[in-house]
Amino acid sequence: MKRQRLESSVLAAAGYDAERRILELEFVDGDVYRYWVVPSRVWRELLDAESRGRYFAESIRDRFPTEKL
Repeated sequence: MKRQRLESSVLAAAGYDAERRILELEFVDGDVYRYWVVPSRVWRELLDAESRGRYFAESIRDRFPTEKL
């Protein structure tokens, strides 16, 4: 999945597969996680968030099935 770079102190890059509803997040420490069954609304809100790290903590972490890559 192609990821785009993000301006964030927490997230380095993110990608989204709308067909499979999969969100991939690369953190600044290099860890990459895949989140399953993520609505496209969450992807749009993440990109539009004033603080992407805060949005991740409040709306993504611990809310979707997760796999560390």
